[in-house]
Amino acid sequence: MEEQLAELAAQVAAIEAKGNMTNTMFAETYYYLTIPLMIIIHAGFLAYEMGASRAKNALSSGVKNILAIAFVIPAFYFFGWWVYWAFPTGFGLTEGPNGISGAAYANSFAFGWGDAAAAMGPNLDDQISGVFWGAFTLFAATTASIMSGAVIERIQTVGFVILAVILGGFSWTLAAAWGWHADGWLVQQWGVHDFGAAGLVHAVAGFFALGVLINLGPRVGKFNADGTANHIPGHNLPLTAMGLMLIIVGFWGFLMACLVVGGEAWSWGANFATIYGTPTNLGALSFNILMSVAGGIIGAWLGTRDPFWMMSGALAGIISVASGLDIYWPALAFIIAFGAGLILKPAATVLEKFGIDDAVGAVTVHGTIGLYGMILLGVFGSGYPALLGEGAPTVSLVGQIVGAAVFLAIGLSTGYVSALILKLLGMLRVPEAAEVAGLDTVKVPAQAYPEGIAASPPAAS
Repeated sequence: MEEQLAELAAQVAAIEAKGNMTNTMFAETYYYLTIPLMIIIHAGFLAYEMGASRAKNALSSGVKNILAIAFVIPAFYFFGWWVYWAFPTGFGLTEGPNGISGAAYANSFAFGWGDAAAAMGPNLDDQISGVFWGAFTLFAATTASIMSGAVIERIQTVGFVILAVILGGFSWTLAAAWGWHADGWLVQQWGVHDFGAAGLVHAVAGFFALGVLINLGPRVGKFNADGTANHIPGHNLPLTAMGLMLIIVGFWGFLMACLVVGGEAWSWGANFATIYGTPTNLGALSFNILMSVAGGIIGAWLGTRDPFWMMSGALAGIISVASGLDIYWPALAFIIAFGAGLILKPAATVLEKFGIDDAVGAVTVHGTIGLYGMILLGVFGSGYPALLGEGAPTVSLVGQIVGAAVFLAIGLSTGYVSALILKLLGMLRVPEAAEVAGLDTVKVPAQAYPEGIAASPPAAS
């Protein structure tokens, strides 16, 4: 009898071990696949910005996007990941209530050297750290690509790279530590809930871009002496529209990576959860993402009939509901996204009246709509648990406004100060003669269209 019980126990243990390994492999594969999906975001931004540039600047705009990925990845490896785990409670670097934050905790596994290096490199006993870090790294790179479009046709490459490193390696990571991390003071004290990163990725990047644009100034010929604005069309609107569609494809991976897979020691439980531990699943994302894409397109179409703003409306639609993708009913997601699409172009026009030349509407699409989405969650999601646990804070309008204000401040202040320093050092803007000639001519040892491109005939009157 004892031998039979021992054999049965061994069989149960073997089954449990096999089940644990299967779950671990699923979790590893899950996050691994989010990374190439998010790379598609950057393919989209590459096409989007090259198309939105004039032909004389097409390649230089693309070069920025390529370099953004190349420089943000090591920046996030060497210090960005550490910032996320060290700063949740604030600049004091102290440990939070869940015990997974503070300088000592970050030092234990978030450095690429010393004792922490075991978690920051190949380790057969740790199947998740690398892919989880990879997903976060692509979040960081996305913020740099958001900023990239706003500054096309007049920024120095070296200045842009420095700004990309600051934004991707520090600014958004600090916002994520405060408003995404379970120990984040915005979460713990104010009940901030931003599941899909409308504020801590999009608003931070959008307002970082605004801080840069204030110092960078408009493109030559954008504004007349009386302050009125001239439209400077890109050379390839179909390429821009296709790029925006690719961004939408990539955002399925972006939002997929915002989920925490269940069943692991580091998970919130046996099932999918948000990064805050509150319940959700892929079905919620499927309903709400699709409805928000449709709502954003329809709103922008009714407001403009412009294909550029229609596709921007799709992106704005997703951003507008991102904070509450785990909470919203699909019909509500559609309505919120419809409103985002409707206000998109008017909001961009208001910004332009202040003399800001945002070449692709990044400040509006990501910054303004990111804040819009965060605040509306405070309206429609008030009272919902912001974090898992007994006595956890709840979502509130005041808390969401506070979070939105903090994210705006982080983005705008770090973007403005960084760009101002670069401006004073002569590293921000290209000389006017180079801008007029075209950056491809003076900066890129290649031609976008060596055989030239034919102009489209004018529309029939």
